[in-house]
Amino acid sequence: MKNFVRKNILNFQPYIPGKPIDDVRREFNLKRVIKIASNENPLGPSPKAVHAIKRMINKIHIYPDGYCFELRKKIAEVYNVAENQIIFGNGTDEIIELIGKTFLNPEDEIIISEHAFIRYKMAGDLMGCKVIEVPMKNLKHDLDAMATAVTTKTKIVFICNPNNPTGTYNTKKEFENYFSKLLAARRSPLTFIDEAYSEYADEKDYPLGLDYLKKGLNVMFSRTFSKIYGLAGLRIGYGIASAEIISYLERIRPPFNVSSVAQAGAVAALDDRQHIKKSKELVSHEKKYLYEELEKIGLEYIPSVANFILINVKQNGQIIFEKLLRKGIIVRAMGEYGLKNYIRVTVGTPSENRKFIKEVTKVI
Repeated sequence: MKNFVRKNILNFQPYIPGKPIDDVRREFNLKRVIKIASNENPLGPSPKAVHAIKRMINKIHIYPDGYCFELRKKIAEVYNVAENQIIFGNGTDEIIELIGKTFLNPEDEIIISEHAFIRYKMAGDLMGCKVIEVPMKNLKHDLDAMATAVTTKTKIVFICNPNNPTGTYNTKKEFENYFSKLLAARRSPLTFIDEAYSEYADEKDYPLGLDYLKKGLNVMFSRTFSKIYGLAGLRIGYGIASAEIISYLERIRPPFNVSSVAQAGAVAALDDRQHIKKSKELVSHEKKYLYEELEKIGLEYIPSVANFILINVKQNGQIIFEKLLRKGIIVRAMGEYGLKNYIRVTVGTPSENRKFIKEVTKVI
């Protein structure tokens, strides 16, 4: 069958998700395992979302609404956009993949940033196009250099803001300079802005993709229900762009790609502002604790506007990851992101964070 497979698939590496709790429990015969690897909300989903999900259980023998009518209507109201400007996906991973399948040919180029979410590169590799990787500046996207790298062959520029895994963000001024530079060069690639962690970013100079879309720029931005909304297990995200861009993506979007349970949970989650407030307050408070403790034990970290922290462990991060596993703590080694001496740690509950600090102090 090897001769039947598309050539670029042969060297294509699958995405490796965070290690599951049950796997670690079985492997090391542990009673308690904490997972602070995948940037999930440690408070779980909104009680309103849980209630809505339970009500939907008796209807799961019926196919979901392929149009996501109720959720689409609510998202359109939140952003003041037309309903045909929204696409829903089985997580934003699916939307990123749909963009690649819709727009990219082997002769095309995409631009990504070094140390950015790996799924952008995978979208380009999947379609066999050229992937231009621009070095970061102070561990955040160098938007000026990314704009300079755009050529007539560039179809898409991927920007993660705030960025995963560094937790850094680009400012309004940096984005304005980026778009000004593109306009001056008469270049207009699709700028895809991944805002998976935007709900955590309260900085005054944090920009919104929506603002650039409404200015008529060639922009698409995405959001997810996997992070602050606590619905990672339901796999649901969405993208917003011009109606024309969405119409092309909709041609290849799989039917019924978002379950009825996910839709119900998402609608209810959007209404629970108190749960969002609580989730943000937890992260803000616990980040301060983690920063202070990391400084005490002499570990450098990257200040983060998201719900995770990138930590320099001053040795191979994979070794620290494996040692922590044996202690029942799952973090994320960053070797695949070109950050060999780093681990990424999700801000957990107070007890989880204290357990992490206790054990990482020992293994370091």
